[in-house]
Amino acid sequence: MIIVRRSIDIKYQSKKMTLLKELFGNNIEVYAFVGPSGTGKSYRAQMVANEKNIEFIIDDGLLIKGNQVIAGESAKKAPTKIETVKHAVFYNEQEKTEIMKALKQYKPEKILILGTSDGMVQKIATNLGLPQIKETVYIQDVATEQEMETARRIRVTEGKHVIPVPTFEIKKDFSGYLLDPLQIFKIKAHGEKPYISEKSIIRPTFSYLGNFTISDTVFRQILEFLASKTQGIYKIQKVRVSNYGDGASLYMEVTVTYGVNVIKEIKTFKEKAIKEIENLTSMNIVDLEIIVKNVYVPENEGL
Repeated sequence: MIIVRRSIDIKYQSKKMTLLKELFGNNIEVYAFVGPSGTGKSYRAQMVANEKNIEFIIDDGLLIKGNQVIAGESAKKAPTKIETVKHAVFYNEQEKTEIMKALKQYKPEKILILGTSDGMVQKIATNLGLPQIKETVYIQDVATEQEMETARRIRVTEGKHVIPVPTFEIKKDFSGYLLDPLQIFKIKAHGEKPYISEKSIIRPTFSYLGNFTISDTVFRQILEFLASKTQGIYKIQKVRVSNYGDGASLYMEVTVTYGVNVIKEIKTFKEKAIKEIENLTSMNIVDLEIIVKNVYVPENEGL
């Protein structure tokens, strides 16, 4: 029985290696970045990747290429810590397949896997059919104890996590959750370009600080304030907000001022309003429909 079992294992490993070659070829190098939860791994992930010329990162269920999420769903959206871990190690077959399909498409030469332990990063590599990890970087190699302690304090007191992509890349996935852009500026050796990167800070759903919601009145107040600064819009008559899973859809009726270029003014206002609302509320705006209902003629005022 032992001999038979060993024969099966050898066939399985041979089949697995054939699959790896088909997916990635022979040259892919796998790196790991390991550190306890809340010590600042995601914050420094792109710096570590940049130092080793790695373009692809796997972090908490996401496959990231440069500053773009190309596959996966963030484990930080999971409702519980247990579900978060399952997402992060690609326990679900569908999530695993999605990442492997993306890896096959992009064929990365190098990839960096983030995890809280050596066992976790190895589990991720195994689940995704990646080769053995070539090199492991530990958080203490790139961060001081004081920096790690600061990261832990922010995690505990504010419940914030970092994802190593810009805010605009994940705003749709995290519509309705707290997002803050975070820029990192790192001076390198003399003669080399400084490293600049933007991250996104989010509050996971299981955070003890809870979720937050935004009243429809807030949207109206923001729109009214922006309208007061817009020469072509005299008054907002009506605002309606519809919330969807991927963000909010806004509808508004306005009175415009006679004599202005209505099409140009409405287009400019729409672009500015969407940008300001997303910046102020962290909500993804799916659509903003503006209907002109009336025209205000200044000469008629008081008649």
